[in-house]
Amino acid sequence: MNKISFLIFLFSTLISFSSKTDKVIARQGQVSFFSYTTAENIEAKNNQVLSIIDFSTNEIAISMLMNAFVFKKSLMYNHFNDSYIESDLYPKATFNGKIIDLDITKEGAQTRIAKGTLNIRNIAKEIEIKVIFENKKGSYSLTGDFEIIVKDFDIKIPPIVAPNIAEIISTKFIFEYQPYEK
Repeated sequence: MNKISFLIFLFSTLISFSSKTDKVIARQGQVSFFSYTTAENIEAKNNQVLSIIDFSTNEIAISMLMNAFVFKKSLMYNHFNDSYIESDLYPKATFNGKIIDLDITKEGAQTRIAKGTLNIRNIAKEIEIKVIFENKKGSYSLTGDFEIIVKDFDIKIPPIVAPNIAEIISTKFIFEYQPYEK
């Protein structure tokens, strides 16, 4: 009986060990955006972004609270959350997809494409993002940038302030991953 218990323990340990190494997590990733207009530039950063990569499938998931963006002016924060994003109704934005042709065993940086669904304000949009995945001796990071077209996510901008808000928002992200442990 002791041998059977030991084998079960060994088998469950190996299974849990392999699942830990198959996934990495970034608990405090950063997403920032920049909007250029002639009236005033708008920029914000969100350091409360969660991302998980499953190396067995190269799938990636990202989730962030929209009201965690930090602006230089509190009025920008209020307008962003109350009038445009409506973060009380749509509190999260997500991306679910796959990093194409990712080789996690390769040291150094790899430029790849992440294909998936970006969901903002409960509106899903298929996108492709050029990303840089870096493996530094088992420490992983993912960076990239892409553009968001405001009208694609039904963000309503009153005509009187439309000149003050860009139609295309430049977005950047940085994730530093650690081994995922349940």
